[in-house]
Amino acid sequence: MATGQKLRSFLFFQLILVLLVLDHSNAHDLKLGYYYKTCPNAESIIWKTTYRVISRAPTLAAPLLRMHFHDCFVRGCDGSVLLNSTKTNQAEKDAIPNQSLRGYHVIDAVKSAVEEACPGVVSCADIVALVARDSVSMIHGPFWEVPLGRRDGTVSILNEVFSDLPAPFANITQLKQMFAAKGLNVKDLAVLSGGHTIGTSHCNGFTNRLYNFTGKGDTDPSLDPNYIVKLKQKCKPGDTKTLVEMDPGSFKTFDEDYFTLVAKRRGLFQSDAALLNDAETKAYVILQSSSHGSTFAKDFAESMVKMGEVGVLTGKQGEIRKHCALVN
Repeated sequence: MATGQKLRSFLFFQLILVLLVLDHSNAHDLKLGYYYKTCPNAESIIWKTTYRVISRAPTLAAPLLRMHFHDCFVRGCDGSVLLNSTKTNQAEKDAIPNQSLRGYHVIDAVKSAVEEACPGVVSCADIVALVARDSVSMIHGPFWEVPLGRRDGTVSILNEVFSDLPAPFANITQLKQMFAAKGLNVKDLAVLSGGHTIGTSHCNGFTNRLYNFTGKGDTDPSLDPNYIVKLKQKCKPGDTKTLVEMDPGSFKTFDEDYFTLVAKRRGLFQSDAALLNDAETKAYVILQSSSHGSTFAKDFAESMVKMGEVGVLTGKQGEIRKHCALVN
């Protein structure tokens, strides 16, 4: 029995190594200032276009950050989340976890502005990465340098979302495995979960924790009972429309309050609560909640750069789409 377990562990470790090689083999081809010669004003155009939106609608920062995350975890950071479904293919965009994504019009506006200046040069995948960075920095979050040179993918498959994208009800073992498969470590898991400091969720993303956690009409014992009472006032059984702040009181501002909430057992999702079920992720939560996020901004910037390198297409791979929702 022990031998069988060791063999399974070894094979899983080998699989992770293979996935890491596949996911990061092109990352070294990305570089800062990639468009310096071919479209020198690209980053400035993207920043200005994004600012025009976020300055008026700061709540779009969270969906635009989430879009980058959802893109990178399925097929890598190749803009596949932007592609429309066709008569013969259901794309990632239409998978249930992606149906609540917002901000496609921002990506389209940025793409149009860049295309006007430099037709056929800047990829939609790079635009998603830069818009996410710019949006976060515009709501008092960290700024990080984004290595560029991603190419756009030509494939987008709905079912891959369910196997590759971490779900809000995932446990810590599942989360660690899914992050490891993308070359991201346990610290990256804790850090990037901090992205939940901004944004909202529909009630159906967590109401099982309030009304029917184990199928017996019970509540999730890992969720603060006092918080359950407050959430039940906002979300009734079957509610799919009401939005709830993930970081109540500061959901429009990028800060460390998320970790304070998780430490108090007030994380909205099971995947938030799961951070307290692993020694390393729990230690990170406690560190940030007790030190006013002493290293969070720096850590988030570093983990975002790593995530932005997952599974990228470079060189002659993929294409530069003319319209982000359509393959050329």
